[in-house]
Amino acid sequence: MLASYKHRMQKVSHKDRERHHHLTQCSVAMETSSTAKQSDQEVPKKERTDGEPGENREEEETMENGTAVVSDRKQMASEALDRLNVWEPSVYYTLGKESFSIAGYEICIRESLDSYGALIWPGAVALSQFLENNRQQVNLLDKAVLEIGAGTGLLSIVASLLGAWVTATDLPEILPNLTFNLSRNSKSRCRYTPQVRALTWGQDLERDFPCTSCHYDYVLAADVVYHHDYLEELLATMRHFCRPASGTTLLWANKVRFQSDLRFKESFEGCFNTTLLTELEEGDVRIYKATARE
Repeated sequence: MLASYKHRMQKVSHKDRERHHHLTQCSVAMETSSTAKQSDQEVPKKERTDGEPGENREEEETMENGTAVVSDRKQMASEALDRLNVWEPSVYYTLGKESFSIAGYEICIRESLDSYGALIWPGAVALSQFLENNRQQVNLLDKAVLEIGAGTGLLSIVASLLGAWVTATDLPEILPNLTFNLSRNSKSRCRYTPQVRALTWGQDLERDFPCTSCHYDYVLAADVVYHHDYLEELLATMRHFCRPASGTTLLWANKVRFQSDLRFKESFEGCFNTTLLTELEEGDVRIYKATARE
């Protein structure tokens, strides 16, 4: 069983908030530093002469201009942060490692803030715990499993340890860390060696994953609906792998953070027969089971 699950979910949720706070602080600090340097260049100090006419007025104008520049820079920093939140932040620091225990094995995950895909999110922890504790309801033994947006690989590792033949997918830049985590945690432990493949949502799906040869019993997705601009492509990808009469079941773990999450869920339910499997208070995560509508 995943060790100290309730505590870990609280920790992951806390880290979720810390990441946004850290990005905000870094962005404002960088912009403020830039402002100070530019202010020194743009408003050079004037040699003072006692009693010089208009001196006080010039100093007031300088202070007002400096305040305006700082305000503008803070606004620019805020807008830059909004753009970062749309998809992928820059590298600020490495978070380190997270450890889990499942099926008698210790799982060690390396994560960083290189991108959203290099972090452990609450949905991945929740769905991993669900799969471990509900093996009769969701039996992965000898099943073909595809994970989209695999990120650090935690969920794919868990599925592999539970006996599944796993293909973990994500963007090309995520694959090195994903491959590292899968290799270190699955070697000599799993029934099948998990595979890693690049997948950009909505692009070249039939070419890279033809329906005639790529059939999966389960598709796993955890916290893939974040605040980004690729929700239509995500839905198209889900539909490609879960076609009507294919027998493929989609398991989706999601934590609602933005209005876009709710809009995506509406579109999702229009394409899939959806059942809520569980709702977890820790982390505020919901896990859905879905099959394609005819």
